[in-house]
Amino acid sequence: MANTGFTPIAPTPPPPPRPPRSIAGPVVLIVIGLVFLLLTMGVIDHQRLGVLFAHYWPLLLILWGVIKLVEHEQAKRAGLQSRGIGVGGAFLLFFLIMGGLAATGISRVNWGEMRNHFQIDDEDFDQIFGGSSFDYSDELSHGIPKGANVRINDDHGAVSVSVGDGDTIKVSVRKKIRADKQQDADDYNTKTKPTITVVDKTVTVEANTHGAGDKGVSTDLDVYVPRNTDLTIVSKRGDISLTSITGKAEITHQHGEIDLTDHTGNVELNIDHSSARVQHLKGDFTIQGRANEVSIEDVDGVVHLNGEFQESVRLVHVTRGVMFKSSRTDMEFSRLDGRLDLDSGDLRADSMIGPMRLITRSKDITLEGLSGDLRLQNENGMVSVGLHKPGNIQIDNRKGDVQVSIPPSVAVNVDARTRKGDIESDFSEVKIESKDRESTANGSIGSNGPHLIINGNDGTIEIRKGSVAVATPPSPPSPPAVPGKTTKALRTPKAPPVESEN
Repeated sequence: MANTGFTPIAPTPPPPPRPPRSIAGPVVLIVIGLVFLLLTMGVIDHQRLGVLFAHYWPLLLILWGVIKLVEHEQAKRAGLQSRGIGVGGAFLLFFLIMGGLAATGISRVNWGEMRNHFQIDDEDFDQIFGGSSFDYSDELSHGIPKGANVRINDDHGAVSVSVGDGDTIKVSVRKKIRADKQQDADDYNTKTKPTITVVDKTVTVEANTHGAGDKGVSTDLDVYVPRNTDLTIVSKRGDISLTSITGKAEITHQHGEIDLTDHTGNVELNIDHSSARVQHLKGDFTIQGRANEVSIEDVDGVVHLNGEFQESVRLVHVTRGVMFKSSRTDMEFSRLDGRLDLDSGDLRADSMIGPMRLITRSKDITLEGLSGDLRLQNENGMVSVGLHKPGNIQIDNRKGDVQVSIPPSVAVNVDARTRKGDIESDFSEVKIESKDRESTANGSIGSNGPHLIINGNDGTIEIRKGSVAVATPPSPPSPPAVPGKTTKALRTPKAPPVESEN
């Protein structure tokens, strides 16, 4: 049989069956869709949803993994190749993981502290994070024993204490609640009712802002008490004001402003990032902690300031002495007839009465109308002292100029020396010598005067003729509000401050 050259072609085998499409992505999307449906129907609120997602989002990954494992086993039994994640699944997993990690991080942020730090009020906070604001009011009253101590606790809200009538404490309550709907706000209001309790001679006013948990409740209290009442106030966020109270006051406060006016009795403030303003106080005054702005005016008592002062300190007319201590400044003097302003780079004062001790650094110091003894140590800044009725004066300054002004008819014995600097004098009685990069000056101005000792290093010493200094009267009362930032001294420091605290 003849060979035709035809070779039969084997039939092409059918392609292997394709594995079914994965249902992991659609199942996860269905779950997410159900959750958002519950949100839009009002079954759960957005805050609760955020908390649930922040804590339990890894369950979506577990669900996805279980579905992929089941699909793999089914494909294996059918002799098929299981499908991988795919590009779409990879993108979905990426956004799910990134969103979950972000939600977990946000849930761990202390939003109350952040709001306090950036001084965001409740209305701003509501606009950023949603929810509506609902207002409520209430009135409370209770009889109190004579000589009672009134304790006020308010974690979130302003506290105002004024003089009331009789032996009764009265409290006016103004409450602001953030919630998604009126029904929730009414429930939170019921759970956060303020209370007054009396145990022996302790009367406690409790704002109860956390009675409903962390639900954004702010409660302002206007408290009216007998004039001669001792007070203890604990507040974490909100302003505090006391007016015309006679009695001891102890205040623990964070993030806000404290205003005391016409108070009789000792006052102690323990504060953290708060500002304080005091006017017309008869009694000793103490501040401890970390303060922002401090303004103290017309105090008939001793002023103690111990801590860190971030912005400014102003003192006006203190009759019985000041003791100031921070990480950079240690200061003490007997009386202030004028005014003192202190910030991170400057200390300016007039009409101070010694003995005075001042140890500081990185400040420009200006003292005018100084009377009494002075012991001053400074570095990295200028020192200017105008004498009025001086006692013994010693000034030690490194890396900065020193200028001392001596008015007519004031006698002093001068002993000055500086390295890497010059000495200048307006007085012929003071003899100046310079050699080996060191200058000295000695001499007596007048007779039988106190000692004026100046030690400088890397700066010029100037001994000038000054005018007669007159004590400055107290400045007139300021408006009844915590002041804004204190105006900085005009002189530019020679060296920038190395820290922000005073």
